[in-house]
Amino acid sequence: MRHNLAELEVEAAGTRVRVVRERAAGPTAPRVEAPAIAATLPQPAPDTAEATAHLVTIEAPMVGTFYRAPKPDAPPFVSEGDVVKEGQVLCIVEAMKLMNEIEAKSAGRIVKVVAENGQPVEFGQPLFLMDPLR
Repeated sequence: MRHNLAELEVEAAGTRVRVVRERAAGPTAPRVEAPAIAATLPQPAPDTAEATAHLVTIEAPMVGTFYRAPKPDAPPFVSEGDVVKEGQVLCIVEAMKLMNEIEAKSAGRIVKVVAENGQPVEFGQPLFLMDPLR
């Protein structure tokens, strides 16, 4: 193996990546230090992280294509700043020619639309940031 990593964790812009490599028992190779990746990534401002700590991330429940509106010429289901209620449709994720409506699990205000309309999304990818109603 080229790198003898035991663990590497990097967090930037609300995304965390963790890599762990366990080596099988055997002769030990000289330790190779990995470059300091975290130092090269932009770090969020402390007040920004604190300001967004209470926000709820609405994630893609499946792999597919993200659509903000029911039709290309229709207005989006929700926009930034809209207050939504539990069960309200937020978007559509098309998977295998099936249109899956994604609903709000709780009431709140849409703070940010994270995904791009018409673009592929992965399972667990953030779609919206929502400020929950208390």
